[in-house]
Amino acid sequence: MKEKDCIFCKIANGEIPSATIYEDPDFRVILDLSPASRGHALILPKNHFADLCSLDERTAEKVLSVAAKIGAAMKKSLNCSGFNVVQNNGTAAGQTVFHFHVHVIPRYDNGPVMVAWEPGKASAEELAEVANQIKGELQ
Repeated sequence: MKEKDCIFCKIANGEIPSATIYEDPDFRVILDLSPASRGHALILPKNHFADLCSLDERTAEKVLSVAAKIGAAMKKSLNCSGFNVVQNNGTAAGQTVFHFHVHVIPRYDNGPVMVAWEPGKASAEELAEVANQIKGELQ
C-alpha cells in the first residue's frame, strides 16, 4: 500500500534520496531535513498510513522497537543524554505530512526546551466525565 503522490512513501521506498540511518523490510529511518536537534530522525513505514489510527497492527507492534533501537544508537554515537519519541496525529497536533511517521529527537544537556507543556488542573468530577466519554467510544 503506497500512495503515488506521497513524498514520505517515495522517501521510504528509496525513490527520493535521503540520509538513511536504518532500514529493514518495513521501515526506513532518515535524518530530518529540518531537525529540532542534531541527529533528529524520522521513522517512515514503507507502506502508507495516514496516521496512527489507520496503522495496521503489525506495523504498530514494530515501530516502538525501532524507535528504541534508534534512540539507543543516538545515545551512544551522539552522546545525547536522552531522546524524545514524538508522533503527531492531525493538523491540530502538528502533523504536516499525512503519512504516519515517528520523530526520534536527541536531547542534550542544557539544550533547548522542546516537547514540553504546562501541566493543567482538572477536578475529580471533570476527570470522571472525560473518562466516561472516552470509555463510551471504546465499547
